[in-house]
Amino acid sequence: MLWVITQNENSLINVKEVSVKGKYIQGVIGRSFFTEWSRTLGKYESSERATEILNEIYIKIREGNSSFTTFKMPEK
Repeated sequence: MLWVITQNENSLINVKEVSVKGKYIQGVIGRSFFTEWSRTLGKYESSERATEILNEIYIKIREGNSSFTTFKMPEK
């Protein structure tokens, strides 16, 4: 289970999937048969920076030793 504090610090979201879409990092928060609900977790200066953040999330999950992980999206 992954909990993320959004870049603007206005939301704490349980996300099921994280992906980079250009300069944005999106988190999938729910799915049904025909629909997927997602939220923007952060917006960065470039797609390369967004990919770096995605890798930071991966490392945090990999190094975690519990059934849930928390991650705070960086400001920049």
